[in-house]
Amino acid sequence: MTNQIKNFKYLGTIGVFFVAVLLISNVVSTKIIDFGWFTFDGGTLLFPLSYIFGDILTEVYGYKRARGVIWLGFFCALLMSIVFIVVGKLPAASDWGNQAAYDAILGFTPRIVLASLVAYLAGSFSNSMILAKMKIWTKGKMLWARTVGSTIVGELVDSTLFILIAFWGILPGSLLMTLIMSNYIFKTLVEIIFTPATYRMIRMLKKEEDYDHYDHETNFNPFVVK
Repeated sequence: MTNQIKNFKYLGTIGVFFVAVLLISNVVSTKIIDFGWFTFDGGTLLFPLSYIFGDILTEVYGYKRARGVIWLGFFCALLMSIVFIVVGKLPAASDWGNQAAYDAILGFTPRIVLASLVAYLAGSFSNSMILAKMKIWTKGKMLWARTVGSTIVGELVDSTLFILIAFWGILPGSLLMTLIMSNYIFKTLVEIIFTPATYRMIRMLKKEEDYDHYDHETNFNPFVVK
């Protein structure tokens, strides 16, 4: 279908879920959990879903619209982090004794915020760009290869940048590598497991929206707003 102006029924809803997953993941990442053979922050359980929503946005609506949602998520995450930090610095009421608990859960350090935002942008745009270009190369075939292939790159970029920016010089190199690989493998496995559900969602949306975008003439510069 040509890139015509039309009203989409589900684009806004998917965008909301994408941003919600991103924000929730950032908050729950303050807890470190053991999950079978893996040890990682709590956000790792949910964050892979943002890549699934990113795949759906790019595959159905195109890179340009996915780019807009990615930037929306970035500014929402930035606003959330700033509010948490500012509120944490404000003097607590004399009869409120939970400042230490607030700082432990929501007292993000600037370095963690920077790591999270940089890794999110780089990983999300890598994922979306690769999927959009692979769709052209494969002429819309082998959806599984596009969703998994783009995630393999995007999640590696995201996990590597976050761990290195957040913990370089703080944790030993061997532990940094363990954290990167643990996060990367788990997130990629989630994408693979959810592939059948992703297929059904994309098929349903293409039918309901009567739309299937190909980015033949798209400017893939992440910083282009139009």
